[in-house]
Amino acid sequence: MTSSVGPRADRPTMPDGYGLPESTDGVLEWTAVEERLVAAQHYWLATVRPDGRPHVVPRWGVWVDGRFWYDGAATTVHARNLAANPACTLNLEDGAQAVVVEGTSHPARAGTGDLGRRLSEAFAKYHDAGYSPGPDAWSGDDGGGLRVLVPRRALAWFSFPTDCTRFTFG
Repeated sequence: MTSSVGPRADRPTMPDGYGLPESTDGVLEWTAVEERLVAAQHYWLATVRPDGRPHVVPRWGVWVDGRFWYDGAATTVHARNLAANPACTLNLEDGAQAVVVEGTSHPARAGTGDLGRRLSEAFAKYHDAGYSPGPDAWSGDDGGGLRVLVPRRALAWFSFPTDCTRFTFG
């Protein structure tokens, strides 16, 4: 499921010489970018350690309701980093057809309602890899380690520089 209301799209600011078109003709539609976020199997999550050093880790997760949902132990480096500073960046693996999402990540719970079922269905893309959480996997007191990344900005291109697009949320 994709979000019904998308972010505002415009051109990013880049140095002269990058060849970015001046008009917004040809910017990407958010729905095309969101399709890639939904379909992706592997994501890279960048966080900042309390001492300022960067940390990047590959993650499995799902894009549901315009947010990135993933789980894992609160004791992992990235979760400890996010406890101190929730700012993070999510990247897809493809640099030629890039999608970069900036936002904040926080612990979450799916509860016993519809969200747990939808997350479980979305995580079905990992069943062949041996990961198949049920709808109640994230309903406990600790949320089963569930986290949600809420986007603030995104940058994407599928044919740089002609369709390079910045998206601003909220």
